[in-house]
Order: sequence, then C-alpha cells, then structure tokens
Amino acid sequence: MVKTDIGYTTTDTIMVRGLNLSTEIIGKFDFVDMIFFTTLSRLPAPREKVMVNALLVTTADHGITPSSLSARLTYIGAPEALQGAVATGLLGAGSVFLGPMQNAAEMLNEGAADLADGATDEQILDVVRALIRRYKERRQQIFGVGHPIHVDGDPRVPALRALSREHGYYGLHWRLMDAIVEVLVKEQHRKLPMNVVGAIGAIVAAMGLDPLIARGLALVGRSAGLLAHVLEEKQQPMAREAWQLVLKDDPRNVLP
Repeated sequence: MVKTDIGYTTTDTIMVRGLNLSTEIIGKFDFVDMIFFTTLSRLPAPREKVMVNALLVTTADHGITPSSLSARLTYIGAPEALQGAVATGLLGAGSVFLGPMQNAAEMLNEGAADLADGATDEQILDVVRALIRRYKERRQQIFGVGHPIHVDGDPRVPALRALSREHGYYGLHWRLMDAIVEVLVKEQHRKLPMNVVGAIGAIVAAMGLDPLIARGLALVGRSAGLLAHVLEEKQQPMAREAWQLVLKDDPRNVLP
C-alpha cells in the first residue's frame, strides 16, 4: 500500500499529522510551527522557534547572487511562470551557493563525534586538525570559512552567535567552527573569517536537527527572497540589462 504519514485528504477534510487542517491548524499554527509539525511531527520549543525563524530570515536574500540573477533571467523569458523563476533560483543550491549549510552541519557533527561537551580547547584543536586532514585527503571542501565579499567578517555571524548564546545553542559545535577558522588561518596565513554557512551549520548541529534540514530551511527562506526579486524585476527590470552587458563584453556577438 502506498501512503504517507504526513497527511491525507477526504471529500470534506484535510488531515496533517493527525490534525484537521481547517479546524485545528489554520489560525493556530504559524509557519515555523507548521515546518516542525509536518517535518518532525511535533511543535517547536520556544527557543527552537526563535532560531529557525532567524535562519529563515538570514537566508532570505543576499542581493544579486547566482540564485537571484538566474530567477530574474528566467522570469524575463517566461513571465507567465513565477514558479519556474523561483525554481531556477533554487536549483543552484548546492555545495557552493546556498546549500553548504547542510555540508557544514555534517562536518561539525563528524568532528563532535570524537569529543565530549566539556572538551578542552586543545582537545578540540586536535580533533579539528585531524578533521581538516581527513577532508584534504578526501579532497573535500572545508565549509564555513571565508567569503568573497565579506572579507573582514560576515556581519551575519555575530548576530547569529549572540542569538545562539541567548537561547542555549552555543557549545561544542560553535567551538569546533571557531577552531576550524583558527587552524586554517594559521595554515594559510590569510584572512578566513567564519561565514554564515559555518554559523548556521553550528546552530543546526547544536539543535540536533538532521543536517538536511539546514539546506531545506535555506531553500524555504530563499524562496521569499526570490519572490521579491521576481516582483522587482516585473516593476523595475534589470535582467535584460545584465544580459546585454554580457553580450557587449564578447566581441563575437553582433547586437541589433
């Protein structure tokens, strides 16, 4: 039998995790409640709700990025398909842009598996050195450090760090992420500040959530930002100009 535990529909009801959507959920749950309820089959604790709200807000927008630009370019080609434009912006959420929060959480979980909560700084540094060595041997990227724009420090990190401290999610995983930055800076002799990927990875790992949820929350948050970019593109177009700039830069193109 093919079925899902998430919900089902009859001629007069829609049930989600055992609750009636119309009479028990609408008007009583907010969106973060619904994310937890559908995904984890429970409601969030107050501190969990604060952190997930923060992650959704943090990932909503970062200006002109590959995701927002691809959404705008898709929209000018198919203005009748908002869903296509938003989907295009989300499809690039991989290990380089938007999606690495999952990879960072997995990396930090791997490091935390070899440590106790009360680990000393030196124990953490030893684990981090071994972790970095393993990643290099596997030719895997180290996630959560450096930024092409925020070269002196990602301004989102202090805000997320303070929120984590305030709500009890500031411990081993943040210490691991800080140690990764410390070791890499010493090895490479250049600025490599922690970025938002590392901060969100530390938060999701500290919350005990499946790392896949980190990428999922980034997708949900960015959907709101992409909607904003598509609406702005409709009202104040810029994608065609960006396209024309690319054409002008290539002398092989003959423009009308």
